[in-house]
Amino acid sequence: MKARLALSLASASLWHRRKVLALVCLTLTLSVTLLLGIQYLRTEVKQSFTSTISDTDLIIGARSGQLNLLMYTVFHIGDATNNIRWSTFQDLKQDARIDWLIPISLGDSYKGFRVVGTDKGFAEHFRFGRGQPLNLAAGHWFDGIFDVVLGAGVARTLTHGLGDKIILSHGGGRTSFSNHKDTPFTVTGILEATGTPVDQAVYISLQGMEAIHVGWESGIAIPGRTLTPEKAQNRDLTPKTITAVFAGLDRKILTFRVQRDLNQYAGEPLSAMLPGVALSELWRLMSQFEQALLGITGFVVVTSLIGLIAVLLTLQTQRAHEIAILRATGASPGLIASLYLIECLALALGACVISLALGALAISMFGPWLLTNYGIQLQLRPLTFEEWSLLISVPLAALLVALIPAFSAWRQSRSQGFGSPGET
Repeated sequence: MKARLALSLASASLWHRRKVLALVCLTLTLSVTLLLGIQYLRTEVKQSFTSTISDTDLIIGARSGQLNLLMYTVFHIGDATNNIRWSTFQDLKQDARIDWLIPISLGDSYKGFRVVGTDKGFAEHFRFGRGQPLNLAAGHWFDGIFDVVLGAGVARTLTHGLGDKIILSHGGGRTSFSNHKDTPFTVTGILEATGTPVDQAVYISLQGMEAIHVGWESGIAIPGRTLTPEKAQNRDLTPKTITAVFAGLDRKILTFRVQRDLNQYAGEPLSAMLPGVALSELWRLMSQFEQALLGITGFVVVTSLIGLIAVLLTLQTQRAHEIAILRATGASPGLIASLYLIECLALALGACVISLALGALAISMFGPWLLTNYGIQLQLRPLTFEEWSLLISVPLAALLVALIPAFSAWRQSRSQGFGSPGET
């Protein structure tokens, strides 16, 4: 009975002060939305990092650190310290423990986007996310020497379509004065958006990569020695070197043994690294920043709760007459104090519910747009344990801070001397 009375009185009090408390609830809602949003985004970005490449057991390149190898092969950031010989790639193909290989050749660009020389094994074996294959939104994978397939981000940013002619540039810079003008490429395919660096790259065949560099020395085209599309058809364009290799093993249990053997390869110095291990190390280096950002957001929520205390204490001076009436009708100091606890809890719960609704609405509305325009993949999913913990901590913190105005109201009501004998 007392609980029902307390809820009824608290509801009436909230409704009576709805204009002021609505602003407090709005402030708290925005703070909780920011806190939960950053944690949600943090989880999704971490998942995106770890899902950039999947089902690839080893990445093999010239001797270097594993983070450097990961950055230039997967994230297209930085450059290789050296190339590996084509003969080494042929030796890897003879290793019975290796199920498939994807050769990767880097070094050129197209209007700031990385050009990746590879073969059809890239479309067949490369996986991202939870083992998702690459799919074409339009056209087909390259067949000829001068065919090119564009990532979704490249096609969207540069408004390219099937059949367009493009001129690749020598080197990896956004601005280049050395262009492969004699060997234009034709767009034959456009990949679907993946939310990974795949979207921000241009894909050609290894033969195409070799053809555009015939007659080039030290980054300069020698007149009369470069190839044209007609001359390229009758020339051996087997590459002499490639940048790296993605490898999938037939038996996953042999991964560490194969890695050790490749790191000790006698033909040339190689580095073989596990993408998952390197991605974990990369995320560990970035985690300090996201922890600081989460801490700042938590401070914003605390500030909002302090504002809630200030409002309730300010309103308390206006509720002296209300408290006196409640005491005169037999309400105990404990009942009056509980009103503040219920009001704070109700405001916090309301803010949390509205925050969940706002977050779900924002992801539904802007998730596809973020994937299409920025390659950021956000999907609706159940909250994780950490996210629920953060959300639940808000009403718990509201109950704690509500003890201050509740205790003040309890003392004020006791000093008025009304109510039933023996009340507390």
